[in-house]
Amino acid sequence: MSVRSKVIAYVTRGQELLVFRHRDFPEAGLQVPGGSIEDGEDPDEAVLRELQEESGLTDVRLVGLLGRYLYSASPNADESHDRHVYHLELTGPAEESWLHWENDPSDGSPPIAFEFFWMSLNNPDLQLAGGRGDLLHKLRPSTIPAEAGIQDTHHGKE
Repeated sequence: MSVRSKVIAYVTRGQELLVFRHRDFPEAGLQVPGGSIEDGEDPDEAVLRELQEESGLTDVRLVGLLGRYLYSASPNADESHDRHVYHLELTGPAEESWLHWENDPSDGSPPIAFEFFWMSLNNPDLQLAGGRGDLLHKLRPSTIPAEAGIQDTHHGKE
């Protein structure tokens, strides 16, 4: 089984997260920008490139790497993804919702239409497809006091 290096972008605007749906493939579920790291590319550069390609957004600040974990893509593909998950903050204007075309998908398919919008981090419907939400808890304010001594054992993937 091969391992492909990927990036995932959690772009926030206050307490909202940038999400999208595939206009022509709603069965793909709710997603966030991301994609493959190209040969020789730094993951920090890859996340900014993927965000621009998929959403058109460039006015963002890279806050930092939230974590990295291995994700099995089976049964859809016989590979695993070494996922680098980043937090980015919007620094410029953005619409409440917009349609953006990714003109050069990495799989060589025709252009793909993405319907982007902002969703509250506290919205119970914020359920990202394909394990892409595994580190969202790091963006949400904790409801458990630090002195409680509870350790984060989220999926054991970090």
